[in-house]
Amino acid sequence: MDQACSESPCPVPPEQRPLEEYRQLCASWFFAWPALTNAGLRKPLLISWVLALPFTALISYGSWPLRHDPLRLAASAAVAAVLPALLLLTRQWLGWSYVNRRLISERVEYEESGWYDGQVWEKPLAWRQQDLLVARHQVRPVLVRLRQALSLALALLLGGAGLCQAL
Repeated sequence: MDQACSESPCPVPPEQRPLEEYRQLCASWFFAWPALTNAGLRKPLLISWVLALPFTALISYGSWPLRHDPLRLAASAAVAAVLPALLLLTRQWLGWSYVNRRLISERVEYEESGWYDGQVWEKPLAWRQQDLLVARHQVRPVLVRLRQALSLALALLLGGAGLCQAL
């Protein structure tokens, strides 16, 4: 990245360059979950589900009909505990898709000193090629993994809600 910047004057602040944003995302403990492996993503999501389960059980226990039907109480608590994991996945999806859009774009939008003075700079060919390679081979697999996890969480939520209605 620094070599490309030395070839052409680069007005984009270093922390706003797409490749640097990608590196920051990979270094973040939260956004690194899907970048690792499927198991690296499943473990924190399972932990969030287990941590949410007592709270959702307590909330479900507040319902008079559920209080007297332990099976439906447990099912509704388990289904509701999927929501925090779904929210975590959504936040990760938004972060990774933002970086992906910045990497595949031919132009970089940046701010020189604040939110009020946005500028647009066209990437040199070397930057575009490097950013496109990172987007295709590093970010796209993460987005696929997140899409699969989001689909599974949504299917669990909808299937569980249907099960709760059937009981």
